[in-house]
Amino acid sequence: MKSSLSRLHLPPRELNFEKHSRRVGVEIEFAAVSAGKVARRLAELYGGDYRREDPHRYYIDGTRLGDFVVELDTQYAHRAPGSPTPSTTGFQGLMDTFTDSMREMYGDIGSLVIPYEVVCPPIEITELADLEALIGALRQEGAQGTRDNLLHAFGVQLNPEIATRDPGWILAVLKAEILMSEWLRAVISVDMARRLLAFADPFPQSYVHKILQDDYWPDIGTLIDDYLAHNPTRNREVDMLPLFLWLDEKRVRARIPDKLVKPRPTFHYRLPDANIRDPRWSLSLEWNRWCVVERLADDREALAEMGRAYVDNDISILSEDWALRCTEWLMLKD
Repeated sequence: MKSSLSRLHLPPRELNFEKHSRRVGVEIEFAAVSAGKVARRLAELYGGDYRREDPHRYYIDGTRLGDFVVELDTQYAHRAPGSPTPSTTGFQGLMDTFTDSMREMYGDIGSLVIPYEVVCPPIEITELADLEALIGALRQEGAQGTRDNLLHAFGVQLNPEIATRDPGWILAVLKAEILMSEWLRAVISVDMARRLLAFADPFPQSYVHKILQDDYWPDIGTLIDDYLAHNPTRNREVDMLPLFLWLDEKRVRARIPDKLVKPRPTFHYRLPDANIRDPRWSLSLEWNRWCVVERLADDREALAEMGRAYVDNDISILSEDWALRCTEWLMLKD
């Protein structure tokens, strides 16, 4: 019987901005198992065919959930997207063979500290539990997660589709995540390496105080401009750049030319650790924690009350433990 903690919860808004079932993309970082071995296990679990692009990147196409990618999470171990097919003859063939060998060697060495990553296709939220079989397979193969090595600053990233383009709802979710951030960090117990390496930083307090004001409900252009002014980086616990790029590419590209940022209509939630070896841990658990954020976002009265309390507590000389204070609202909600 499944624990109530791992039983999949649904968010208050189950339809996306196109009135279809909302989907969520998942990215899982791990070490100690090759990309090829994980690709084979994925094909066994979900069907489809796997193909190798290079020793450190495999594609798994046509599974019952969609198309997966398994790769070492560094551009230097792979050919650039759209690059021509390597030559096999003459001087150019020698150079291409040498370059590929150097990429492979870099990947072999880099895999000691750089994670492999399974990039899952966007799936309907109700299918998220199907990915628990993948976690089980990684565990069986001996994959290492966040807590298995002091250098493993590994994470799991959830990319839930937005329910609406309405900037009020988008901002409500952002406010809710900020208000729940200390509680989330406490219950997740975010790994020290990830905190030190700033892979999922909290939002700066100057920005937090600005957007938690009762009267801060701007139009989408102002919302994006304020975000970029305070957060010109991907390294936030909820990275809003992909969503804002999707909503207004010209505005965002003017400030963030980084081509690693891709437009997509999702929140990019980067906070959870990848505790693959812990049998008590699951993707459903991390998703359920995200649902707490979305439930708060849909309760504007509680959102406003918490926002005022957060700012008052933050500027108080004798501030309380905000993670503990959050439990008051969690317990009192229906």
